[in-house]
Amino acid sequence: MCEANAYFMKDGIEKVIMESVDILRPEDDGIYIENILGEHLKVKARIKEMNLVDHRILLVED
Repeated sequence: MCEANAYFMKDGIEKVIMESVDILRPEDDGIYIENILGEHLKVKARIKEMNLVDHRILLVED
């Protein structure tokens, strides 16, 4: 599968906020994230790094 896990970093600590992310969309008030099960959330963050080979998306506080 080609999905990635989304991590949020705060105070140097990374936490998984969603697994199997299928959609990641920047919006005016944050980033919209949706997984393959249709679960979704919006976080006030910015993308720090996307490593698609490792299936990893790192977000940081905006």
